Amino acid sequence: MQATDTQWSQTEQEVAKAAFDKAYEREINALAKEVHKIADGITQLDDIWVLHDFLSARRHDIDGKYDYRYSVLVFVFARLLKEGWLNLEELEGLAPDKLKKVSALSRM
Repeated sequence: MQATDTQWSQTEQEVAKAAFDKAYEREINALAKEVHKIADGITQLDDIWVLHDFLSARRHDIDGKYDYRYSVLVFVFARLLKEGWLNLEELEGLAPDKLKKVSALSRM
């Protein structure tokens, strides 16, 4: 994906930060629930390594996904929208062109 040089107003930055943080919190909370569920089922050593591998993969995914550089934030929001961690209403306050891009990219 190509980064953009779009400018972000102060209001947009505040809306973006709140939405970004909300999506991150939702995903982390869902991950914590999933980890508890998996951990409750651990009965042997191999189960521990399965959990380790699961967590390593999820960390890699989450660390790569939550990139708060303004040049890629439209793409980040599109992915979060597509994956269900955000909804478009939570991005209200962004410029209409940004909302259109996020919405269009989320449908790809």
